[in-house]
Amino acid sequence: MSSPKTSIAYAIDAGSSRFTVQAFASGILSAMGHNPTIGIRDFSGEVTFDAGALHSDCLRVSIKMNSLSVLDDISDKDRLEIERRMNDQVLEVAKYPEAVYKGSEVSISPLEDGDYSVVLNGMLNFHGVSSMQSITARVAVSGSILKAAGGFTLKQSHYGVRPVSVAGGALRIKDELRFSFEIVARQRE
Repeated sequence: MSSPKTSIAYAIDAGSSRFTVQAFASGILSAMGHNPTIGIRDFSGEVTFDAGALHSDCLRVSIKMNSLSVLDDISDKDRLEIERRMNDQVLEVAKYPEAVYKGSEVSISPLEDGDYSVVLNGMLNFHGVSSMQSITARVAVSGSILKAAGGFTLKQSHYGVRPVSVAGGALRIKDELRFSFEIVARQRE
């Protein structure tokens, strides 16, 4: 894999990418519940990559909040109920239709195999709250394609989101969510 010599702009190809959220059940009935995996289907963004520089505006990602769907193998009835509750009661997508991340600081370290280890810091605007969020990734650049795989965690309560609770709290979703991604981005012309 060759190293980019200057800043190169890439557009995220959501159709070739994967972006998921893992939630974790807790409470005395958690053994009966499951740890849902949620897929983010509608997102877009741009990446500016320069292996030799720290610069601003290196990543911008926008997520349509109504595009989240349960990926687990559950009944259609349960899937629809979880998604309805997630959209209406938890994420309040009518009020907060989009989440946006703007990365402004990046630390890039070359790896022995030609890839890069990247730590990105930026502002996440989610559920009407803006807060700094760190993201770690492994980035590979080959020709006009940039691939990044990594993740981050966030606490729902930090963004004013109340984790789902049922049966009087005997089964609830933990506050911390784990996001993971495998992003493919193509060089802009």
